[in-house]
Amino acid sequence: MTLATDVLAGNRRALSRALTLIENGLDGRDEILAELYPRTGRAHLIGVTGAPGTGKSSLVNQLALAFRQQGRTVGIIAVDPTSPFSGGAILGDRIRMRDLSGDSGVFIRSMATRGSLGGLARATADALKAFDAAGFEIILIETVGAGQAEVDIARHAHTVIVVEAPGLGDDVQAIKAGILEIADILVVNKSDDPRAPNTVKALRAMLDLGSQRSAQAMVNHHGRVLEAIQPVIDGNSQSGWNVPIQLTTATDGTGVAELVAMLETHRSYLVESGELARRVQAQMAYELDSLLRDALLERLLASVDSSAMASVVEQIAARRLVPHAAARMLVSGLTEA
Repeated sequence: MTLATDVLAGNRRALSRALTLIENGLDGRDEILAELYPRTGRAHLIGVTGAPGTGKSSLVNQLALAFRQQGRTVGIIAVDPTSPFSGGAILGDRIRMRDLSGDSGVFIRSMATRGSLGGLARATADALKAFDAAGFEIILIETVGAGQAEVDIARHAHTVIVVEAPGLGDDVQAIKAGILEIADILVVNKSDDPRAPNTVKALRAMLDLGSQRSAQAMVNHHGRVLEAIQPVIDGNSQSGWNVPIQLTTATDGTGVAELVAMLETHRSYLVESGELARRVQAQMAYELDSLLRDALLERLLASVDSSAMASVVEQIAARRLVPHAAARMLVSGLTEA
């Protein structure tokens, strides 16, 4: 019996070990992913993002409870800030998800960002594969809460929930297009706040400007590989999904049942319209792009002596060598090797 076999059999201890191996890049990571990958592609990946303080963790807790009431298994990846002392996740989200403890149908994994930008950990994509292969029907991905720059979730999730809350400053500033563009569903949490209607009005005004997420729209954020395969994905496709706005109060579950229904409707739309297949291709192209960048950089650093690299950096700092020319020179040397 291999570790991958145990994961596929639903062994939670094996899944935890596999996730540790994946997150830390330990020996055997590539082998276990190779075994798990053919069994992926069945889960509904739901991203939950938004600025800090909007109540993302509490909302994820309520969504998981609602899905469990339907008898569906739920995996949760909660991406936390990195502890400055241990380098690990601070685990703040676990405190807000105590309602889920002891439920064998729920598995929560906190992951540290470890310096990754965009609100997600670098190993998130591989961790999702492990959850998917382990048989979880719903996988909730909660980002760290990085604000407008937090668009990486669109590269991993099938459905993206952007959570807003009243009273977080200027409404228009809080919902600028950078993060609004990736939303499939907008949630105004803490709806018992009397300022919630104004937040809804501001969101509706922004939606009227016509921003919609689609595989085509992802080109601007997803790297050169996606640009290369865009004709295959069908660059002329247009999203027919109208982004809804749902009011919720995560502390007592108000509006969560309606949100779950919206998630089901969006999943059906993705499948029936063919948008799911386009998004998956776009996501895989982005992942390949990232892996190629990492592999080529590792190969370059392994082939260039540290003193030679230091010399190049010194020449750049002394303005004797243009950074672009230095990069081309190093890559040329790599190609010749």
